[in-house]
Amino acid sequence: MTARRNLGLFWPTVLSAIALVALIGLGAWQMQRLAWKNNLIAQIESRVVAAPMPFTEALERARKGEDLEYTRVAVSGQFMPGIERHLWVASSAGPGWHIYAPMATQGGAGPVLIVNRGFVPDARRAASSRPEPALAGEVALVGLLRKPEVSATFTPDNDVARNIWHWRDLAGMARSMLPEAKTRVALFFLDAEKGSPAGPLGPQGGVTRLEIANNHLQYAMTWFGIAATLIGVYVAFARSRLQRVREDTSRAI
Repeated sequence: MTARRNLGLFWPTVLSAIALVALIGLGAWQMQRLAWKNNLIAQIESRVVAAPMPFTEALERARKGEDLEYTRVAVSGQFMPGIERHLWVASSAGPGWHIYAPMATQGGAGPVLIVNRGFVPDARRAASSRPEPALAGEVALVGLLRKPEVSATFTPDNDVARNIWHWRDLAGMARSMLPEAKTRVALFFLDAEKGSPAGPLGPQGGVTRLEIANNHLQYAMTWFGIAATLIGVYVAFARSRLQRVREDTSRAI
């Protein structure tokens, strides 16, 4: 310890050790995140091709708190006429809207399910621009179960009055669609799959984004790389100090 102080290495050693532990810890944490993300992607890939789960089973399991995100669910019911909510999206086809509509299930005895029917371009936002007589009566569809979202820091607020939504607020949509306090609403959305019932100008299903960013390996390598660089810098610094002490000692002799 005294030698390090004489060489002027005490505080550089202490600070470098603290920084090294922190950098290695960050790299290890990113490796843990990588394993979690790989498991999540594998789970999603298996769920989106599995046989659809009956709506009643999905309801029961969701009430128990199970994570069913991206599970395929089969449901039938009647869309409630004249009620839509519009979520703004920027897609590869240009700006447009995801059309959310309430579906009464089990002949009206079950909870209302809010369905993301799919994408329409901006010019087809108004329901009057895309008549869909085929939707009258009982409709059967399959979709991916989606949990409600929480507003992100930089996401704009939903404009309920103008029916412009920027994030999937299940409680807010339910209140605006179904103001009756006694109306039961399912605890999740359903994203209709491609080919779901729709008129020729109606919303096109299959809009669920399944690409999940997975950059944790790169982040881990970055932290480990910085740690390795720190070690190299410290070794070079210590050698230079030792060399200077040797040179000063030689001159003194």
